[in-house]
Amino acid sequence: MKIAIAGATGNIGSRTAAALEGQGHEVVRISRSLGVDLTTGAGLDDALAGVAAVVDATNSTATDRDEAVAYFGTTTRTLLAAEARAGVRHHVLLSIAAVHRTEGNAHYAGKREQERLVTEGSVPWTIVPFTQFHDFAEMVAGWTEQDGVAPIAPLLIQPVAPADVADVLAEIAVGEPQGRYVDVAGPETQDLVDMARRTHQARGRTVKLVPTWSGLFGPGMAGEIMLPGPDARIAPTTFDDWLAEQRR
Repeated sequence: MKIAIAGATGNIGSRTAAALEGQGHEVVRISRSLGVDLTTGAGLDDALAGVAAVVDATNSTATDRDEAVAYFGTTTRTLLAAEARAGVRHHVLLSIAAVHRTEGNAHYAGKREQERLVTEGSVPWTIVPFTQFHDFAEMVAGWTEQDGVAPIAPLLIQPVAPADVADVLAEIAVGEPQGRYVDVAGPETQDLVDMARRTHQARGRTVKLVPTWSGLFGPGMAGEIMLPGPDARIAPTTFDDWLAEQRR
């Protein structure tokens, strides 16, 4: 198949492209750095010519709710309109488990807008909600770290390996549209603070972690709200497995 990856230079997009190419599929990489702009549509029609499926693995670093909603809304409308013109038969969206149970987070608001547009659009779709990735804790600590100190929310999550995310997206992209897919999670629950501490150790770094709900993730995300649903698909790679890879 000929499959396009939006956000193809990112962590998940690049892995998904590699997974599909490893199976013999033709991959079209969509990224602003590669000359295709989802905010304006520049280069998009040419990129989607002959494409059967699109995987949307785009991301945003916006921390303002309105900015996140505007970004995901604009890029999703542009992408879906181009897919309709090109006759794309399957739109696969990388989304987040618990995105509809969590308020007060700008990124989640943007992803909800993205999901709304996909479900209301004319292109057949599959939305795949994943839990946070194994590298999420290190990333969150990096956002706030100053002078070796990083405030971080004590989230309870069930993280999934980025490589497993890519494998699932690749599997779904070559199949028929399924609507809203079950949550996809890793095999074990973890505390975000402990994950950050262990990841820093694996990297040979010393960072003082300060648990707090006063940052990007507030008390509305406490408890089990971030965990996957009871019918979740469990990916194989544990956090320990992933950490061992980081030490090599």
